[in-house]
Amino acid sequence: MKRLRTFFMGTPDFAVPCLNRLVEISDVVGVATQPDKKRGRGQKVTPSPVKIFAQERCLSVYQPERIRNEEFVAQLDALSPDLIVVVAFGQILPPHILELPALGCINVHASLLPRYRGAAPMQRCLMAGETRTGVTTMFMDKGLDTGDILLQEEIEIGPDMTFEMLHDTLREMGADLLEKTMEALTEGALIRTKQDDSSSSYAAILTKDTGKIDWKKSAVELHNLVRALDSWPGAYTVMDGQTFKIWRTRVVSEDYRGIPGEVVHQTKQGLAVATGAGILEILELQAPGKKRMLTTDYLRGHAVSDHSCFA
Repeated sequence: MKRLRTFFMGTPDFAVPCLNRLVEISDVVGVATQPDKKRGRGQKVTPSPVKIFAQERCLSVYQPERIRNEEFVAQLDALSPDLIVVVAFGQILPPHILELPALGCINVHASLLPRYRGAAPMQRCLMAGETRTGVTTMFMDKGLDTGDILLQEEIEIGPDMTFEMLHDTLREMGADLLEKTMEALTEGALIRTKQDDSSSSYAAILTKDTGKIDWKKSAVELHNLVRALDSWPGAYTVMDGQTFKIWRTRVVSEDYRGIPGEVVHQTKQGLAVATGAGILEILELQAPGKKRMLTTDYLRGHAVSDHSCFA
């Protein structure tokens, strides 16, 4: 495969395997990533995973506050890349950047487009209870994930697959699909397929409030919420004025009708809680100021009586 001059744009851990693969198969002339941000409980200023990886490989790193910054655009133009590759960068590219490289801009997106365009495709897919998803490569245009589809690869989603599991699977799949896409591109064998907007959906960005459990929803819906929000922001609920994060659950019944949020009984593995339709068993939780733990471990030191209620 002909080695292209490439420029990479990405920020989170999901993007790192694609950058690593790009280093192997092309000449990476630079990397753009989001500015360093305060992260974690200590709010320490921390570089993005892409920046850390790029610096380890002695790649030139650019961190424009706005991708439209004239100085950055001039630097990018001077680098004269054949191709720009974008993976979860976090900013929308303006037309003059999209048109800058001779071969255009390619994006690796963690869904089967046109489904789940937007910022949180993996989480929203799990929340919706989808049984299949995958990765798409596309030529970028001025819309949000609306460009022509190039290649796609699918996987099945198990009923207990969490975001972390899906993330780790798709990020490696994305790197493989990027390499296949670039091989076809250099061979002139890529076929572009326009997206069908009528079957599109939008994966809105997550907030902490996304994780609030509404016990009036069904056990299946709440199980999907919990697994979709592992590890951020986490599903949460309140009992006796204390906020608990719920990390792992199991659907025990889909038919039981009781008071939503009420503890029906303790089980060998945790707590059985009534929902709007069915019973949800809480297997792992996190009490205020504590670490994530098995519900059974929590119950050894804390009494939760039957008919207690989560809100």
